[in-house]
Amino acid sequence: MNILQVIPYFAFKRGGDVNVCYNLSKQLTSMGHNVTILTTTFEYNKEDTDLVDNLTMVPIDYEFNLALFIYSPKMKKWLDKNITKYDIIHLHELRSYQNNIVIKYAKKYNIPYVLQPHNSTPKHVTKTLIKHIYDIFYGNNIIQNATTTIAVSKEEAQYDKQMKAHDVRVIYNGMNTKDYENLPEDGTYKDKHIHSPYILYFGRLDKLKGIENIIKAFSLLPERYDEYKLVIAGKSTPYKERLEKIIETRNIEEKVIFTGFIKEEDKISIYHDADVFVNPVEYMGGVAITVFESILAGTPVVVTKESGELIDIMNAGITVEYGNINQLKYAIIETIENKPLAKKHVLNGQAYIHKNLKWTSVANKILKVYEDALNKE
Repeated sequence: MNILQVIPYFAFKRGGDVNVCYNLSKQLTSMGHNVTILTTTFEYNKEDTDLVDNLTMVPIDYEFNLALFIYSPKMKKWLDKNITKYDIIHLHELRSYQNNIVIKYAKKYNIPYVLQPHNSTPKHVTKTLIKHIYDIFYGNNIIQNATTTIAVSKEEAQYDKQMKAHDVRVIYNGMNTKDYENLPEDGTYKDKHIHSPYILYFGRLDKLKGIENIIKAFSLLPERYDEYKLVIAGKSTPYKERLEKIIETRNIEEKVIFTGFIKEEDKISIYHDADVFVNPVEYMGGVAITVFESILAGTPVVVTKESGELIDIMNAGITVEYGNINQLKYAIIETIENKPLAKKHVLNGQAYIHKNLKWTSVANKILKVYEDALNKE
């Protein structure tokens, strides 16, 4: 099968959608399919991609970027020459200039396309007015004409259906479980960088991530946790200034560590050495990949209900209400103190991930989506 993956940007620092697109494409190529990732040069780094048989990267020059609406009119020229080579199109994200253009070619040449919004359908989270306007002119048309819409959670599926998507299927994101077969020795990261037991947040520094809440909960921990540090890992953003003010107000400057960007070789060890990983987000629509990574690295998790759908299904951690600081504090304490429960949660999660979320399993489910889409034509 010749498969065209379309994503507006390709930079791993952008998070889950790029990782999903890339790892799915790698898996599909290993299964003998020819895959092209059509993207833009916005933040593109050729070194981010491996040399993989049957995988072609096509980064198109863009003219400007407005709130990640990346204007790349030269993409039309490439589509004119190449679109008929493909059996199926897979669109990543909902609202993009690239989708606006590609669906016109899909319709013209009768090529089915599937859409994977990656939790971008809700309008109430950020940029509400912009999303409403975009959807009136483009978004509703994109989602309603997709042969299938792939949701990464049951919660996201509801938002997709509200936009009148057809044939919505829930397929949870995949994981590279082989990366976690040989875990680093205990203390590999902690003994070198932290020198204390620690609670970990790992991800983008963004208001929607609920980092303020973990800082507040951490500041309320009893005196017996005085030796603990709160480690906030991820590339720095202007939002860090807001977090630093909260830390200063709570008088815990000496207990909070911002690591900045974490190198790939340190990622598993920073998870593995943490006593608990906290994902306190306001909205995620399922579960973050970082939560899976923590579980695979052997570290128990505390997540908000907004990101805990799969954690509840797996019985793999403690879920709390977003913004409930006391509940978050006690969940952290329970996870640290109740070692048997924490271990049980980790083992439950690992078993589920290995059975259901390996990329081989996820890719087969998405291939079934492609095959069904082609059979509908």
